[in-house]
Amino acid sequence: MSMTESADLLQYSKRSFSQCGEDLILRHIFNSLKVAQPTYVDVGAHHPFRLNNTALFHLAGSRGINIEPNPELFALFQQERPLDTNLNAGISDTEGESTFYMIDPPVFGTFSREVADDFVTKHGFHLKNTVTVPCTTITNVLQKYFNGSCPDFISIDAEGVDEIIIDSIISNNLPFTAICVETISFSNKGMGVKNQELIQKLADSGYINYADTNINTIFVKKDVWQRG
Repeated sequence: MSMTESADLLQYSKRSFSQCGEDLILRHIFNSLKVAQPTYVDVGAHHPFRLNNTALFHLAGSRGINIEPNPELFALFQQERPLDTNLNAGISDTEGESTFYMIDPPVFGTFSREVADDFVTKHGFHLKNTVTVPCTTITNVLQKYFNGSCPDFISIDAEGVDEIIIDSIISNNLPFTAICVETISFSNKGMGVKNQELIQKLADSGYINYADTNINTIFVKKDVWQRG
């Protein structure tokens, strides 16, 4: 029997829950830094396992915060990942309430009316519903659920408000070791525009552009990596 016909071949495979293997890249980063169970905060967590950048860590014993404004998806986190802290909320630069546009497919849900309109008119997606959800700041979340300290990494997929979150991280000097953030606009044909301004902003704030999957960019804090 050849090796390709043997079940033993599976020992060389690697399991990933992310869209493009981002969780494996993050796992490699923290293995290199000798952090066995990194903590996390996932903004726009979407689904407990599907296209999720923290599920791999959760199954290995890590714990963190999942923030998901879609009430239907939030319920899945409560059911499937009860050992995490799960918040049915959005992240903004102020406290309050905002309208959340539930798009079908749900991965494209957004707080931005402009982005929602684009998804419907330009890409043929369906606006399923609108709901009012509480919004808070990333600093308030960390103060309340992490005693003001900072998790090891943050994953951000918050259609239309990614830059608000990054600006808050930078202005409040939140020392995430790694940041995984969507850095390309959506395109049905894979021809999205890269957000070079956001990439440069993080580079200017002490982060190395460690890896890029075209959809997401993974940054590592330069001083932590150099000490590694």
